Amino acid sequence: MVSKLDACLNAVSEVVLGKDPQVRLALTCLLAGGHLLIEDLPGMGKTTLSHTLAKVLGLSFQRIQFTSDLLPGDILGTSVFDRETGQFTFHPGPIFAELVLADEINRATPKSQSALLEAMEEGQVTIEGATRPLPDPFFVIATQNPFSQGGTFALPESQLDRFLMRLSLGYPAKAAEKALLQGEPRRDLLPRLQAILNHTELAALQAQARRVRASDALVDYVLRLVDATRSQAQFASGLSPRASLAILAAARAWALLADRDYVIPEDVQAVLPSVVGHRLRERSDPIGQGGGVLVQWLLREVSVL
Repeated sequence: MVSKLDACLNAVSEVVLGKDPQVRLALTCLLAGGHLLIEDLPGMGKTTLSHTLAKVLGLSFQRIQFTSDLLPGDILGTSVFDRETGQFTFHPGPIFAELVLADEINRATPKSQSALLEAMEEGQVTIEGATRPLPDPFFVIATQNPFSQGGTFALPESQLDRFLMRLSLGYPAKAAEKALLQGEPRRDLLPRLQAILNHTELAALQAQARRVRASDALVDYVLRLVDATRSQAQFASGLSPRASLAILAAARAWALLADRDYVIPEDVQAVLPSVVGHRLRERSDPIGQGGGVLVQWLLREVSVL
């Protein structure tokens, strides 16, 4: 089964060139059952990465383009009166897919952004008083533009906390960009991609990731990292228990991708920037852009043993 994970990594990396670490982290996030936030400039391959993951994992895919006039009903769906039956018929929105791309999520108003909260946390949505389950599996990959760009609304902390990981793709290396320029357009490769995993195999791999062993010493290391954010003055607020669980879940999935059934400190260190960077804010930083600096402090100052 791990060989299929390697095949997934290779297939995605053939489409998204020169981004092997980010591809591995993105697959780690989905193996851990979490949602992914990708923050970067337009044109960096965020949408292509999302669509490629859906194809190789065999997931139904829907893209929601977030704009300032987007309404919650455009995401969740709405009931329409049927004259023939004299009843209202529910028409599900694009949220009812296995992998939903919330494209440029921070261009929508907070009211529309909040339509995702219940879906991401509970795997269900409440519409017009009725609770409707979402598909299983269900993942959200959201993209957002940097806050310096006009027409953006910052995601509230409650929304950010629903994302297991936040990634940035960044500019490609010269060799990768040259291959990109000389090769086929990446979007043309997508229709030819075949699903490598089916739903049963994906569920089995997620269950296997949850069973990866974490020793008492490893858990104590995670607790020391979390406690440092709660006790040191430079942190505006400490990491929540949800963040502690996220660190361990991501480390287990990262270990599984490395074909190990136990977690080592290097697994925690590999996933920590992506798991907690968007959850941390310096006390002197009101807009929360200093999370990366705080993560590096944690990695440097908190002892493994």
